[in-house]
Amino acid sequence: MRRLAPRFSLIALPLLLAVAGCGDDYQPEQLYMATSPDCREWVDGSTFNLPDGVSVSATSPVTLKQGSAEFGIIYLVPRGGRVQFITRAFNVTQPKGATIAKAKIISYYQRGTNNRAEMVEVIENIPGLLLPVATADVTQWRIRLGVPAGLPDRFDLVTSDVIIGNERYPVRTFTYRWFPERKAYGLCR
Repeated sequence: MRRLAPRFSLIALPLLLAVAGCGDDYQPEQLYMATSPDCREWVDGSTFNLPDGVSVSATSPVTLKQGSAEFGIIYLVPRGGRVQFITRAFNVTQPKGATIAKAKIISYYQRGTNNRAEMVEVIENIPGLLLPVATADVTQWRIRLGVPAGLPDRFDLVTSDVIIGNERYPVRTFTYRWFPERKAYGLCR
């Protein structure tokens, strides 16, 4: 029995260390925004929290006409953080279904949240990696997307999964629908 104990400890020790390294207590919030089949409730905005203080928010879209709209997506990354996109696409899909359109980037800017709002840097392409500015506690990346035509009465906006601290995390799928009483598209749940 004494001879097995050292062998057992050589096998068990790495397993115990591996389990101890799994102490990440991050539990993702609801990944699909809609909580009801008909998605009837208007929502002004939706924020999805990720590990390390990172968050992704969607704001109410600007309806240009039925069938077209502009969408705002905001990423907040605290000082010292970093976020890497798996893909740079923002797909508009049928509810939990096939892609209808790829949203076009209209504008993209970053700024430190403790900087004045007019001090922004406009960027033409979405970078693959978001790094916060050194002069701010939190850096905001605001992406304005547009779909010029072809939006159905209900659809999803699918954002890219991200890598934070060498781990891949899914991001919420934001749900929208046409609200006839408002004559506008809106986030819904």
